[in-house]
Amino acid sequence: MTDRPDPDLLFKALADPSRRRLLDLLHAHDGRTLLELCEHLDLTRQGVSQHLDVLEAAQLIATLRRGREKLHFLNPVPLQDIYERWIAKFEKPRLRALAELKRRLERTDG
Repeated sequence: MTDRPDPDLLFKALADPSRRRLLDLLHAHDGRTLLELCEHLDLTRQGVSQHLDVLEAAQLIATLRRGREKLHFLNPVPLQDIYERWIAKFEKPRLRALAELKRRLERTDG
């Protein structure tokens, strides 16, 4: 089993709009080749390849060789880790407050 990715690598990978676009493309259709991904970005093949290397280092994508092709797949696990560590804990109090507000409004209407 691999170690969890460094959070700094994750945030660095997510900071670039081209890399976020690559993740969106893989979310829409997993298992794309470099050439298929290049069709959707205004970057050189080498530029897209460099972005994919950063995403792979952050463990946001995984690759699989199929003959001479290298397929790229989205790995959502690090994104879930970010959500659980930095987003969900801030979301829960707001959701509790909304639920309490709903209960209060329903009591005053009834």
